[in-house]
Amino acid sequence: MEARISNEFDAGFTWVVEEQMERASHALAIDGRVWLIDPVAWEPALERAAALGEPAGVVQLLDRHRRDGAAIAHRLGVQLHVGPDALPGTPLEPQRLIDRPWWHETVLWWPEQELLVVPEAVGTAGYFALGRPLGVHPMLRLTPPFSLRQYAPRSILVGHGPSLHEDAASALNEALQHARSDVPRGIAKLPGLFKRGR
Repeated sequence: MEARISNEFDAGFTWVVEEQMERASHALAIDGRVWLIDPVAWEPALERAAALGEPAGVVQLLDRHRRDGAAIAHRLGVQLHVGPDALPGTPLEPQRLIDRPWWHETVLWWPEQELLVVPEAVGTAGYFALGRPLGVHPMLRLTPPFSLRQYAPRSILVGHGPSLHEDAASALNEALQHARSDVPRGIAKLPGLFKRGR
């Protein structure tokens, strides 16, 4: 598997698998302890995360984002938190964003860092963003997650694509504002997406 460290920031880093889906994972260092968010097992990233501090836990924010979370949690001897309602002992505030039979998604908000983690509803990967810094998931463009407007993040960590650390609040507002009008452009890109494969 090919991957890369796509972003490093004060509270941790993001790594992205070099594939069409651009699966992204994150390491957050909080008070000398490290939380892994929706992780894909890539050894250079796991080694770098270990250097940031003691493993604290693994978090799965989307029901279908199992990825390598359970295996990594077992390996590190920490708990796997799936769609958590709370993460005690941390400044992270989980909130359920989508709760449908086929889609259960939780976001994390870190107020002091003005950092928002959104695993699926928005992303920076090309098929999300359609030329913008950030875009709404193709399956949500007709019903955008407008509740994200309550946040004014300085940084957004996503589940698909590099994390965003410049003009993140503006990018989020733009993504939500244009979600429905982006539907035709998104449909036009689908044949090329499927041709390239996952």
